[in-house]
Amino acid sequence: MGLKVYGVTLSPNVLRVVAALNEKGLDFELVPVDLAAGAHKKPEFLALNPFGQVPAFEDGDVRVFDSRAINRYIATQYKQTGLDLIPSKTPTVLAAVESWAEAEAQQFSPVASKLLFEIIFKPMFGLGATDPAAVDSLSADLGKVLDVYEAHLSKSKYFAGDEFSLADLNHMPAFSALMTTPKGELIAARPHVKAWWGPGSEVVF
Repeated sequence: MGLKVYGVTLSPNVLRVVAALNEKGLDFELVPVDLAAGAHKKPEFLALNPFGQVPAFEDGDVRVFDSRAINRYIATQYKQTGLDLIPSKTPTVLAAVESWAEAEAQQFSPVASKLLFEIIFKPMFGLGATDPAAVDSLSADLGKVLDVYEAHLSKSKYFAGDEFSLADLNHMPAFSALMTTPKGELIAARPHVKAWWGPGSEVVF
């Protein structure tokens, strides 16, 4: 039956899953979901993701929703295939993977996604003009998170040490999108974050 990702590549959350599958070298089918037509709110899609959001994922009879849960499933179920995204050579490394993957979900992504919405998606979908005050406020908030990253990455090549992991990969779609905007300066202004982004940016979406 194969692996299927339901969504559109315009979505950073869908790209997060695509990146994980590509890192693993796994073949998959990207099944388009017509968001404009409300396909993600129809019963057939809600059977895949009850919250009506992309992505959804199928691996044969297994169904998973939420991009980070999907990526953890891929990293665990296909641990021996391609790059090991949850290296666990020592408890310290495993703890770092878990901690910084959670930091992406709880600290970085909530702010970065709102900033990207204001700069990119709001005008793209005709939802109004970008709010400069909101951009300034969100940029300041994201800067605080990136300051923490800068301090950590001054002592570590990747988030969990010397190896690229799920903690790094999950950051990639938002970083990639930010670098297409003037707010890429938030990354470029922090030398260790910028250096981390350099070797990590070869991830294939």
